[in-house]
Amino acid sequence: MADIKDAIGEVVDKSGQDSDRLNKVIALLVAILATLMALFNVKDGNIVQAMAQAQARSVNAWAYFQAKSTKQSLAETMLDQLTFERELESPLTQEAATLLDKKIAFYREKVARYESEKEEIKKQAEGYEQEYDRLNYHDDQFDIAEAGITVALAVLGIAALTRRRWLIWFALVFAGVGLASGMAGFVGGNFHLDFLASMLS
Repeated sequence: MADIKDAIGEVVDKSGQDSDRLNKVIALLVAILATLMALFNVKDGNIVQAMAQAQARSVNAWAYFQAKSTKQSLAETMLDQLTFERELESPLTQEAATLLDKKIAFYREKVARYESEKEEIKKQAEGYEQEYDRLNYHDDQFDIAEAGITVALAVLGIAALTRRRWLIWFALVFAGVGLASGMAGFVGGNFHLDFLASMLS
């Protein structure tokens, strides 16, 4: 009878030690993952702010482009009208012809200047759009990181409750994906799960 009691006592002690060790591993993993997720969230917040600025600059640039287009259209209309008047009015005095030619040259120069300015503005606007897309790529990486680490933390919670070691390994798979994506976002790497990013968008 004493042997059975001793055997049961040993099993209970061993079970308690295993449980403590399991809880310590889970607690350590939770602390590390939560810390990294907090860092990723700070970086992601900064990226989102930069995205908002790039988008605002893009919208402003396109509005400016539209304003230049409107001015160019008005200048082209005036140029057409002056050119038509020059051709229509054949018996012009030398002074009137010179004045009309100056106005035609003035509006022709304006049209060319607006076209040139529009090209510059278009390049700027497209540059802001490319910057937004570049930042959005990294924002997706941090979204994937947050999703992976959150799932890992949930699975670790279940592992702590059920005492199933295999759940820790399962959680580490999600944590690994999250960490890889988050680290890639930090260093500007190319690790990007497109299918997951499109699901989270």
